[in-house]
Amino acid sequence: MNIDFNKNGDGLVPAIIQDASTKNVLMLGYMNEEAFLKTSETKKVTFFSRTKNRLWTKGEESGNFLHLVAIKNDCDNDTLLISVNPEGPTCHKGTDTCWAEENEPNFGFLSQLEGIIAKRKRMSEVEPELREDKSSYVVSLFDEGINKIAQKVGEEAVETVIEAKDDNEELFLNESADLLFHYLILLKAKGYSLKDVVKVLEERH
Repeated sequence: MNIDFNKNGDGLVPAIIQDASTKNVLMLGYMNEEAFLKTSETKKVTFFSRTKNRLWTKGEESGNFLHLVAIKNDCDNDTLLISVNPEGPTCHKGTDTCWAEENEPNFGFLSQLEGIIAKRKRMSEVEPELREDKSSYVVSLFDEGINKIAQKVGEEAVETVIEAKDDNEELFLNESADLLFHYLILLKAKGYSLKDVVKVLEERH
């Protein structure tokens, strides 16, 4: 790996730390060549501390090590992307990331959709006359209970299978979207989310 440690004149390159599983950015540090070599050798991320003016292995005092998974160099050879498995919180303030964010899996739009479904579930727990949205389809499903939600998942699954045997791609994708949408509702009704299902799949892998 050709890393240009001399580009910035101080022998240091930025090292972006990313969780290998969740893909969340955990922190930003700096490495010199010695820190890079030690990280590669020990498999525990080591930085050059500009305040301490020495090598610093993340976790050497707290025990919250960053276990190395992979290192990538950027197109200009002067910035590292380091994938890790964090042991405990990353930030010295005790948070998962240095941006005070939880290091939870994020599935993009599906996570946003889960958030909306969770909001609708909370709405269903309010008396009907006090609800902000009195015509929500998702709220009505939660009102009818787990049997109705499970039934809808079954119906959408059958319709998806039927469309899979046909050649209409648009109908197949629409039925697939309906199935996934209702499955997310079922998960929330049972008190779970996508990350719980993904965890099971990861354990099987």
